[in-house]
Amino acid sequence: MHPFLILLHLAAAVMLLLWAVRMVRTGVERSWGGALRGAMRRARGGAPGMALAGGALAIVLQSATAVGVLAAGFAASGIIGVGAGIAALLGADLGSALVVKLLSFDLSELIPVLMLAGATMFLKFENRQVRQIGRIVLGISFILLSLRLVGQATEPLRESAVLPQVAAYLKSDPLTAFAMAALLAWGLHSSVATLLLFANFAASGVLPVEAAAPMVLGANLGGGVVAVWLTRGAGLPARRIPLGNLIFRGVAAVLALLLLQVVPDAMERLGTGAAVQLVNFHVVFNLCLLLAALPFVGLMEKLTALLWPVPSEEDAAAPYRSALDRSETTRPTLALASAQRELLRMGETVETMLRPVMDMLEVGDSRQIARLRATDDEVNRRHSDIKLFIAQVNRGQLTEEEARHGLELAGLAIDFEAIGDIIAKNLLSLAEEKARLRLRFSKEGWGEMNALHARVMSNLQIALNVLISGDLESARQLVAEKAILRRMEKESHDRHLARLRTGAPETIDTSDIHLEVVRALKEINSLLVKVAYPILMERGHLLDSRLAEMA
Repeated sequence: MHPFLILLHLAAAVMLLLWAVRMVRTGVERSWGGALRGAMRRARGGAPGMALAGGALAIVLQSATAVGVLAAGFAASGIIGVGAGIAALLGADLGSALVVKLLSFDLSELIPVLMLAGATMFLKFENRQVRQIGRIVLGISFILLSLRLVGQATEPLRESAVLPQVAAYLKSDPLTAFAMAALLAWGLHSSVATLLLFANFAASGVLPVEAAAPMVLGANLGGGVVAVWLTRGAGLPARRIPLGNLIFRGVAAVLALLLLQVVPDAMERLGTGAAVQLVNFHVVFNLCLLLAALPFVGLMEKLTALLWPVPSEEDAAAPYRSALDRSETTRPTLALASAQRELLRMGETVETMLRPVMDMLEVGDSRQIARLRATDDEVNRRHSDIKLFIAQVNRGQLTEEEARHGLELAGLAIDFEAIGDIIAKNLLSLAEEKARLRLRFSKEGWGEMNALHARVMSNLQIALNVLISGDLESARQLVAEKAILRRMEKESHDRHLARLRTGAPETIDTSDIHLEVVRALKEINSLLVKVAYPILMERGHLLDSRLAEMA
């Protein structure tokens, strides 16, 4: 086979692997994202408890990086400390290694069964939870299929005359192998995918274990760099969590690399077969790292504070940037396009306000509440700018379609501004009241509110996608969510009244706050759904009234 075709097949298999890993993670986040975040928030037991929670989340999400980003977000909200976040990320690295171990088994016989089951659940069922489970099952089948394709793509390489020379060079130069693997893991943004590739190459005889062992260590280092890279835009102290984890991993990887040179037969003690040895080495490395580093997370927290101190202007607002191009007001098509971009930025700002609302209701951090409330000023400014910009555009010569589109954008800006007000004036005020009175929600009530919040956050993502794409099917899905939220609100209301009848003290104390939070989330969702109305009305998919005709 021509070398170009070999590389093409291998690249396609690798991309399928990356997409499949992401597909599983997306399905898990959409199905149980709120519950998983709540589990990490409520993790107890100090550093060991956080490590256990991080490991469990990494197994479910198939990504230690996702746990790192989640921990950084909680640290930014003041929910967990830097030391606890580093412990969670150390546990997540071990959980991710266990995922690699599980997926390294030969499960190819399950591919057709998983594909059939996953596709049936995703395509034939309307229930959102069932569809997301189908997405997860499909993702697992694609992971297994991609590994098979990687093996098939590398078969011709075994006959290559160049490959033994490359393998011999990597075997003789562990430092180069280490650096190459670190770059590959960072480039793929997935240590799970990288380690599965190395194990597959080793099983196929393409990569000797002596060269692959340093590459396993390099992939571990590269995986730590990914979390640092993805949180580079976060504030301090959140960025210290992946930094502390990276320092631990870097030191451990270098020490392990030196140990491999001192004890060259160490890999032979980890099983029979190159692939098994590599995967076991990966698991043992992360287990030893967790046990060795966990007692020192407090010291690492202090070290990262010295390396990355909080600047005096940390709380200064980021510079305001507008997408509105006032030089194009005489060209309606371009002007309205810039207004739509600005509306998207406004929606993203609203998202940054809404996402940590449940965290604020749980911990009531006054500084973070004040910061979120200040964000509403940006929402109000963008709202005013969009309205005045569209009013200026409307003074020119517009077609009927352009005039209608401008009014729709102005209306959506008003709706987004109303969502910001609900968050700033209602939800955050309720968080302050709960913290001031030192109240606690009942376990059932807190679960109901988290489920509603997770659903609204998911619908916010759909609304922003619909705003840009104008996709009819997504617009219909968004409007259908209004009925689901209405049902969830009613069920929560009924269950809350039932708990009141039992005389549960926590339910009685937080009754008003609970009902107002649920009502506010439903109102936010109703405003988000309005993004879909213009698309559905234009194509005749929206009724003028929900009232039935009189007999």
